[in-house]
Amino acid sequence: MTALTLRQKLAILSDAAKYDASCASSGAAKRNSLKSGGIGSTEGSGICHSYAPDGRCISLLKILLTNFCIYDCSYCINRSSSNVRRARFTIDEVVQLTLDFYKRNYIEGLFLSSGVIRSPDETMGEMVEIARRLREEHRFSGYIHLKTIPECAPELLEQAGRHADRLSINVELPTDEGVNRLAPEKKPETIRVSMAKLRSKIEETSEPTLRTKKRQRFAPGGQSTQMIIGADSTPDATILKSSARLYSSYRLRRVYYSAFSPIPDSSAALPLKNPPLMREHRLYQADWLMRFYGFEQDEIVAGRPDGMLDLAVDPKLAWALGNRALFPVDVNRADREALLRVPGLGTRAVGRILDTRRHRRLRLEDVGRLCQSIAKVRPFIVAEGWSPGGLTDSAGLRARLTPAPVQMELF
Repeated sequence: MTALTLRQKLAILSDAAKYDASCASSGAAKRNSLKSGGIGSTEGSGICHSYAPDGRCISLLKILLTNFCIYDCSYCINRSSSNVRRARFTIDEVVQLTLDFYKRNYIEGLFLSSGVIRSPDETMGEMVEIARRLREEHRFSGYIHLKTIPECAPELLEQAGRHADRLSINVELPTDEGVNRLAPEKKPETIRVSMAKLRSKIEETSEPTLRTKKRQRFAPGGQSTQMIIGADSTPDATILKSSARLYSSYRLRRVYYSAFSPIPDSSAALPLKNPPLMREHRLYQADWLMRFYGFEQDEIVAGRPDGMLDLAVDPKLAWALGNRALFPVDVNRADREALLRVPGLGTRAVGRILDTRRHRRLRLEDVGRLCQSIAKVRPFIVAEGWSPGGLTDSAGLRARLTPAPVQMELF
């Protein structure tokens, strides 16, 4: 077999990494080599490929160490029985690629995942060694995210946390039943134990020591996880409940949803009934409502007998249309919780409304200047000189707020 060039390996393993969704660098400590020496930075931006939850653009070299894998998970393109082109980086190659890409201002950090080769310990050991060399030998101060392997030895996870900004352990699927059926070589209980140990270590090192009064450095960006959606028939209601449990049990920074598209030679996976990317998008929106807007997972899908999110409208608007008795909301008198439930009003707009109304009463045009789309807000609020009248209860309100798509002109 002809040996692959570095460029060929990069093409194969960067493409294979696109299925790993958790690659945002929010939560990383602010480090800049201009102040400390060495190279790299978690600040600033270059050629951006992803967005942090705070809106900051970041660029990462996102690759797999290898797409060889001893596991045969039905939903994974890199499973052992899949007929894909295989490649494997050496430790030196990943280190040098990261440094070269950074020096060319292509990236701000590294997102590294891998298939499992020979054993979880051997694979995780190589990933940890890459992070160690970047930090200790090359004084790389940029962002590093390692996708860890739950079956590996605890000491390897501990070493990974000392060098990486964020660690993530995949829960794979929303339910244990799904994991047992589609990835029988993986054990849900092993994944949960590893996530719990990681949470304990992060909490343990977050407190300053008595001797130095300083916090130990261990995965300052916390831990996240990734969940494949659409590989089985699990409804969105169950997915959101599973996410809520993960946030509360392991204090995750983020649950990432990765839309599954059926693989032609996969007989175990089920074809999707819903457009995968739109479903993924709606789940992210619902997840955001649960984390920052005070919504419970049950009320987001209430009124949907199939337990699925409405793909035609965003979850917040769908909830408002199904709970019209709670509207309109008076922007000059309502509390923050009620304002956050108004379609079209985000956390920032609500904050501005609360600040502004301390000094004067808000009119509709004032609200329009504080939010992105007054058209969506108008039917659900009362303001000085404005009342929606029968618009809130109009039978055609949904159609008005979700116009039919129009084919764009070519010329």
